[in-house]
Amino acid sequence: MRYSKYDGRGNFFSLPNEMFLLGLSAGELAVYSFLKRCENRKTHQCWPSIKTIGQAVGMSENTTRKYIRRLEERGLLSAEPTTVLTKTGEKRNGNLRFTLLPMQEVVDQYYASRLEKFELAMERQQMAKLLQEREGPA
Repeated sequence: MRYSKYDGRGNFFSLPNEMFLLGLSAGELAVYSFLKRCENRKTHQCWPSIKTIGQAVGMSENTTRKYIRRLEERGLLSAEPTTVLTKTGEKRNGNLRFTLLPMQEVVDQYYASRLEKFELAMERQQMAKLLQEREGPA
């Protein structure tokens, strides 16, 4: 039996369950989901325009850019500028090339960052306690 492209089989993408552990906003999740839908499964890259992403997720281009920056800061993806040659041989800016990073690396980085913040808070707490002990009862 042969299936058509739109019969419900094969016309989907999966989103890692870990995405929901990272505390992403709805906008970040929407942009990441669209990029995941577009990605080449072998290279983990895609290059839709900001306009295309924004139209797909119902956001302005500026808002789309904001969420792309946030996803980069969180280590979920990298975005690199590309260039294209026109028919006349001129070099022009192309779309960004997005590389979606392996989810295990993202999760490991997320938990390492949280652990570092926790350790810093514990250190501050210990220092505050030491200072309080040195000053004695008020």
